[in-house]
Amino acid sequence: MGGGGNMSTITSKNEQKKNPLERVPSSKPPFTLGDVKKAIPPHCFERSLIKSFSFLIQDLILVSIFYYMANTYIHLIPTPYSYVAWTTYWIAQGCVCTGIWVIGHECGHHGFSDYQWVDDIVGLILHSALLTPYFAWKHSHRRHHANTGSLENDEVYIPRLKSKLRWYYKYLNNPLGRVLVLAFTLTFAWPLYLMFNISGKKYDRFACHYDPYSPIYSNRERLQIYISDVGVIATTYLLYRVTLTQGLAWVFCIYGVPLLIVNGFIVLITLMHHTHSSLPHYDSSEWDYLRGALATVDRDYGVLNKVFHNVTDTHVLHHIFSYISHYHAMEATKAIKPLLGEYYKYDDTPILKAMWRDTKECIFVEKDKDKGVYWYKNKL
Repeated sequence: MGGGGNMSTITSKNEQKKNPLERVPSSKPPFTLGDVKKAIPPHCFERSLIKSFSFLIQDLILVSIFYYMANTYIHLIPTPYSYVAWTTYWIAQGCVCTGIWVIGHECGHHGFSDYQWVDDIVGLILHSALLTPYFAWKHSHRRHHANTGSLENDEVYIPRLKSKLRWYYKYLNNPLGRVLVLAFTLTFAWPLYLMFNISGKKYDRFACHYDPYSPIYSNRERLQIYISDVGVIATTYLLYRVTLTQGLAWVFCIYGVPLLIVNGFIVLITLMHHTHSSLPHYDSSEWDYLRGALATVDRDYGVLNKVFHNVTDTHVLHHIFSYISHYHAMEATKAIKPLLGEYYKYDDTPILKAMWRDTKECIFVEKDKDKGVYWYKNKL
């Protein structure tokens, strides 16, 4: 997660001038996880229930204001200006709701408060309201953090070997193909991942985030998957009842389009954190937790860094210590950067430009000489 400010405030001019595509070291770092922890001020590991709720309440107030304005005034605006008003509402509401989803994500990492039960109740309510199965995703996401960068064991965003590419990739490796792939990915990838584990780890049988007996989960986790399902079903039923009274078009405009934007940002943010030609992936002969955690990149989304509670520009820290609250993560990131040195990757390329570049250059991975280290390639 992250917290409080723009990454540009903690990134020197010299760092910004570095080639963002320069590979990070893939060798075992000269520092340990303990060294990294010692570099972080102790108070950064403290969680404040009051402070966490203050950020959540701030977001909920904004959501309420946007809803009131849209529901009260947009229908009074003449066409075509009403189209501009609706678009403005959708973008603003979608961005703030993404921030709320991020707070739910923080709950899943036990970064919201010192009380696990509080974190789980808040996370369940927030994610259910956005049709995300809280516990189901919490457990699969935890496995992603435990195995980041591992070709065999990572839970999601596992790059393909060239020999494993589907036959149609060569037809999509062009500007039009990339536009179609990006449009499909940002619109449908999140629900397809939850339902069918698309882009997720390959299991020996069907894997689904809504199935308590999915191979993703252990026996002790299955009850919580049922609870996640109840949360999503409850929200779906509430939407059904509202649709009966307000109409489908009203629900789609007020709730549906902002939700699509939230889903798109979830995919975009996570995709861009783990897709970069400078970052290595490892097989079992080379992988370890620290190198895997370092195989991610901090990005700059401008003003949205703050709206998204800096999940965007403190992701390296988040993969090392995922339970640090977002409002401490900027300070903690600044503290570890001198120690991490070349192992820390930050790319301030404008996000849309970076998305186009990285989805073009990062098609598959190839092994680096005789080592179990793999790098992204694009030459089909």
